[in-house]
Formats: sequence, C-alpha cells, structure tokens
Amino acid sequence: MRTYRELFRTPQFGPLFAASAVQVAASTTSGLALGTLVYAATGSPLLAALSMFSSSLAQMIGATVLMSAADRLPPRAAMTGMALAFGLATAVLAVPGLPLPVVFAITLAEGVVAAVGGGVRYGLLNEVLPKNGYLLGRSVLNMCAGLMQIGGFALGGLLVTTLSARGTLLVATALYLTGAAVARFGLVRRPPRATGRPSVAETWRINAVLWSSGPRRRVYLALWVPNGLIVGCESLFVPYAPEHAGLLFAFAALGMLIGDIVAGRFVARHWRGRLATPLQLLLAAPYLLFAARPALPLAFALTVLASVGFSASLLFQERLMALTPDEITGQALGLHSSGMLTLQGVAAALAGTIAQLTSPASAMTVMAAASLAVSLALVAAGRRAAGAVDSVAPHGASEAMDVTGAADRRA
Repeated sequence: MRTYRELFRTPQFGPLFAASAVQVAASTTSGLALGTLVYAATGSPLLAALSMFSSSLAQMIGATVLMSAADRLPPRAAMTGMALAFGLATAVLAVPGLPLPVVFAITLAEGVVAAVGGGVRYGLLNEVLPKNGYLLGRSVLNMCAGLMQIGGFALGGLLVTTLSARGTLLVATALYLTGAAVARFGLVRRPPRATGRPSVAETWRINAVLWSSGPRRRVYLALWVPNGLIVGCESLFVPYAPEHAGLLFAFAALGMLIGDIVAGRFVARHWRGRLATPLQLLLAAPYLLFAARPALPLAFALTVLASVGFSASLLFQERLMALTPDEITGQALGLHSSGMLTLQGVAAALAGTIAQLTSPASAMTVMAAASLAVSLALVAAGRRAAGAVDSVAPHGASEAMDVTGAADRRA
C-alpha cells in the first residue's frame, strides 16, 4: 500500500481517522487553555508545563497495570467510553475556583485512561490495515494530528483571547463528545484481539515479553527518550513567549506534518533504517540556538525545522511492529505510546524546574543537548551490541536491522 487513495478506500480507516482527528483537536485545545489558566493563576513556568503535560506522567501507571486491556476490550466500545470520560473530565476542569491539586488529580487520571486508549487505537489501526500499510496509515494519523494541532493551538489561542480559558475548555468538551459519537456510529463492532480478562498480572507478563528482546528495548528507548526531551522544550513555549505560545505550538505541528508526509509517503524502504538517527538529531539541534533568544520569526523557523525530526518515530514504530507478534500489537504500541508520553511528562517537569532556576531559553538549550546525547549513545550501544555478537558468531544469520541500521544477530 503506497497511496493515500488506497489507504482511505480501506474499510474502517475513515471512521478511525475521523475519531482520532477530533480527539487530537480536543486535547490540544484543552491543553493550551489549561496551561494558560494555570500560568495566569500561579505565574510558575513549572506548574504551567505540568498542567499541560502532567497527564503524560500517569501514562506509565496505565502501561504497567492496565495495558493488557488494549487487546482485550472491544475497540469500538473502548474508544467511545474513553472519549466520553475525557469530555466529562474537561468539563470539570472548566469549573471556576477548582483547587490546583484537584486539577492535577484529574489530569493524572486522564493519563491513566489515555495509556490504554493509545493501545486500543493503534492496535485497531494495525488490525484494519494490511501489514504493508501500517507505516502509511500511521503517518496519515500523525499528519492528521499535526493538522489538528495547528488548528487546535491556533483556534485555542483565539478562543482563550475571546472566550477565556474556561470557555475554551468547554469547547474542548464538546469536541470530545463529538469524537465519542464518531467512534460509536462510525466504527463497526469488533471482538477483542486477545482472549481472557485484563489484569495487572497479564499486563506485567506481556510487558516482560516485550522488554526481553534487546532490539525491542533499543527501539523503545529510541522512541521514548530523545523526543520526550524535546517535548520538554515545547512545554516551555508559554513562559518563553506568553503571547505567541499558540503560534509556536502551531509551527511545531507544521514541522511534524511535513516530516510525516515525507517519511510516510516518499522515503523508500531501504532508506528508512538509515534516516532514523539523523532525523532524531535534527529534532534536537535547532533548539540549541534558543540560548541566544532568537527573534520570533527565527524561533518559528527553528521550531518547524526541529519538528520535522519527530518523523523518526514512524521509522522506529515500523521496526517495532516487525519485531512484535500480532496478538500483542495493541499492548506493544500502547507501551510505546505510554512510555513516550511518560517521558514527555518527566521532561516537562525537568524543563520547568530548570527554567525556574535559570530561564526558559536556557532550559530549552539544556534539554536539546540532552536529547542529542541520548540519540548518539543509542547509536553507540547498537553498534557495540552488533559488534559483540559478530565477534562470537561471525557467520550468524541476520535476523533484523537494529535501530542504528546495524544487523542484530541472535542464536
């Protein structure tokens, strides 16, 4: 599957695309509104960053105790119920005078639920599309997310100015309810991908299987850490440029859109393994220049350029699917999504703390340097692993390409 026409002719991809689009629009709009609300009330870059990304911190809780549900719940019912839950939570966040601890409790609860939601959604994508269509389908969902983020942040910024932050949260509530309706009436009923009841023990068992493979571990780390640190940079857009944060987020989403189009549609298969690491380096390098506090036009351009590098995750996800049995793809993708979002939340907290002690621009530079260091360390680790195995079994069969593009051989 190589064309968008083929993709959208695939039964059930259209409703899945629409439900995902509405949910991304709702989450971006509500995130900007909540960050603005908290920053106005506290003046704290740390609390503003955490209000937008604290739900990500709870993703790993869901991944470690609930993720087996991703393959054991009917996809349509799960997506509908989760959208309704997010809508209710967002409506509560709009209540005036809500204590800050309650705000963070709600966002953390949303993160636990979202952990399972990512596994359900992307597991369904892998089920709906043929094997050779996953990369294109995921790139289109990422492109959709980019467009919805551009529109959501731009619209969110406009709504915050005209309606107030609380009014914008109510708009996001309506979007979540729309997403629930699209999932309920657009998707067909499907049985769960795996049998048995979801449980903590089963979640831990499958996670242990996923983590037991060296190549998969390196893929997961490549998916989680470098881009999480760069999201830490993005979490400081509000304190960095309070009146232009919506535009910075929109330009970041534009860069993601460009990267997803190129990687998903135009990069030949034999180039994918080679481009993953360079794209991750591109993701971080432009943020080093924020130490000089560039003028806004240059800051917008640097943000677009950096965000093209997020497309590296598409190449790593394709690799993850090649290493994962079909019956646990939902949990595998959910673990990827949850781990990535958890690292994003941790990075947002770290970036906010550094900004509190120094400045938002300095903190962004520190996070970018850390992302570069991790990407290079993963390259070195992959090469050492390949070299160590080659020295023991120089004639072993090449089973798979590692995240660095080096052959990983196992007996």
